[in-house]
Amino acid sequence: MKHNSSILVVEDEPGIAELLRFTLEAAGFAVEIAVCAKDAQQAMTAALPRAVLLDWMLPDRSGINLLNDWRADPRTATLPVIMLTAKGLDEDKVKGLNAGADDYVTKPFSPRELVARIHAVLRRYAPSEPTSRQSVGAITVDEDRHLVLVNGAPVELGPAEFKLLRFMIAYPERVFSRAQLLDKVWGDNTFFEERTVDVHIMRLRKSLGAAAECIQTVRSVGYMLKAGSAGQGQTM
Repeated sequence: MKHNSSILVVEDEPGIAELLRFTLEAAGFAVEIAVCAKDAQQAMTAALPRAVLLDWMLPDRSGINLLNDWRADPRTATLPVIMLTAKGLDEDKVKGLNAGADDYVTKPFSPRELVARIHAVLRRYAPSEPTSRQSVGAITVDEDRHLVLVNGAPVELGPAEFKLLRFMIAYPERVFSRAQLLDKVWGDNTFFEERTVDVHIMRLRKSLGAAAECIQTVRSVGYMLKAGSAGQGQTM
């Protein structure tokens, strides 16, 4: 995707398309315009947008039919789509929503209301809070039960090692400096030296046994939890 806030506008009327571009760019979105179903599908194949504004009546194909195709494709099945159309009858709205539209806006529309509806739809698709049970490779951290499993078998960790692993497993493949780990795991008011992190990493590796190689040292930087290291066992 070209921009993490990109909106694909599928609209064949130039005046409305430009109004939408102006409105959405003013709200901070990047905008791509498609004037027909074929162009929309090509844009979708090239890169998924964050959301789509889809006109019902397109010159080459119905927007509803296009939406049906997107909902049948696992890649686009949950893509946020708002129908934007002159069809304002209740039965048209029901048909659009039943086809999988997340919202239905009729023309003429209020630009401010449209932006508010887009934000509302995007909030529904926002990532939820991290689960209390997270797995990477052979390692599972169950925060609710304060339990760590390696290949399904429980292992004992000290409180500091548990907090360290709980933090790192939430951010696999991300490198953290010793100072960052002190801040994030022990708090920014800690008086521990950075060497303390090395000691707890050593203890954590010892407790994890064969799965310890997932905790990797990044020379001159710090540590990371590798998601796909050999010897971790089967990914859960």
